[in-house]
Amino acid sequence: MEKRRVVVTGIGALTPIGNTAQEFWEGLVAGKSGAAPITHFDASKFKTKFACEVKNFNVEDFIDKKEARKLDKFAQYALVVADEAVKDAHLDMDTLDKDRIGVIWGSGIGGLETFQNEVINFNEGDGTPRFNPFFIPKMIADIAAGVISIRYGFRGPNFTTVSACASAANAMIDALNYIRFGYADMMVSGGSEAAVTIAGIGGFNALHALSTFNENPAKASRPFDANRDGFVLGEGAGAVVLEEYNHAVARGATIYCELAGGGLSADAYHMTAPHPEGLGAKNVMINCLKDAGVSVNEVDAINMHGTSTPLGDIAESKAVLDVFGEHAYDININSTKSMTGHLLGAAGAIEAVASILAIKHSIVPPTINFEHPDEKIDQRLNFTFNKAQHRDVKVAMSNTFGFGGHNACLLFKKI
Repeated sequence: MEKRRVVVTGIGALTPIGNTAQEFWEGLVAGKSGAAPITHFDASKFKTKFACEVKNFNVEDFIDKKEARKLDKFAQYALVVADEAVKDAHLDMDTLDKDRIGVIWGSGIGGLETFQNEVINFNEGDGTPRFNPFFIPKMIADIAAGVISIRYGFRGPNFTTVSACASAANAMIDALNYIRFGYADMMVSGGSEAAVTIAGIGGFNALHALSTFNENPAKASRPFDANRDGFVLGEGAGAVVLEEYNHAVARGATIYCELAGGGLSADAYHMTAPHPEGLGAKNVMINCLKDAGVSVNEVDAINMHGTSTPLGDIAESKAVLDVFGEHAYDININSTKSMTGHLLGAAGAIEAVASILAIKHSIVPPTINFEHPDEKIDQRLNFTFNKAQHRDVKVAMSNTFGFGGHNACLLFKKI
């Protein structure tokens, strides 16, 4: 079966460094850190007292107060960015065939805050089971895709992918293939997460996964730096409108770029640690290039998973060298997590938006906070340290890897 081409015609973002796609991009290019002391709860007794929170966000500016109360924060975020992407795509709802438009979303955790609060409230009570009637629909991860489809009446394929931090990238690959093989003409896809909570920070602290650089949160997320000590938890959402190429051309849509391919793989190694030689990361990039029909020498930029963990950054860097060989030194590599923190299941979505805008603006955002070279990482690689670099980006890759050994890779091409 011949695969149909798929393009990006709308984007949206709600992040720790900007509450729209444009603000997000400006924050990236400026090298802005979104890390700051936690305000969502009292973190004074936690090992990590900071995170990359969404700032100056009032849900009632976007969603009716009554409706917002029925949604966990992660689903609120999803609706906001989906609305931005749909408006950006300039969809005429009166002429589109809504049976041919679907929503595939990603979230690694879903309604964690809702679950946490309901359990806390029960524990503090007298044992009588008093739960919010919206407890279950607020908590379940699939509800974000559901409420987006309800908002617009999109009746095509509709579900949520869960693969930890690869969730949003998995969702976009699924959306890509549903359009490619004729099951839909258009898909709203992306991911959202709102895990900066008591349970989220406490749980990741217990895993020793988070940075504890409390004396200077803005510099805590420092991918590839020898002194990195873990990731910084972030929150937010990103969305894309994906569309079959001829469908987009026929309605006169503005096209950002082509989503040319996606790759998937598994480490099959450890619950939380990456394969030490980056085997899964290597395979996922090879699979992505093959799916897109792109050679290693065509890739200009890679937004790496780059979480700022001691093991992960080394393994991924090795994988890039294994896949790209000498061409690896000609690629602009970066980790936007140095600015946004790690949005878990939503990471792939905002990093896809960053890759799309890098192609549009011919700028690769920096990897900030680098000071100390790591002798275990090849310093000849161009990690775009500390300052954005101008480059004609024709082909950009975006990597996302999750606990459980889940790996996903997206490849975007300039039209």
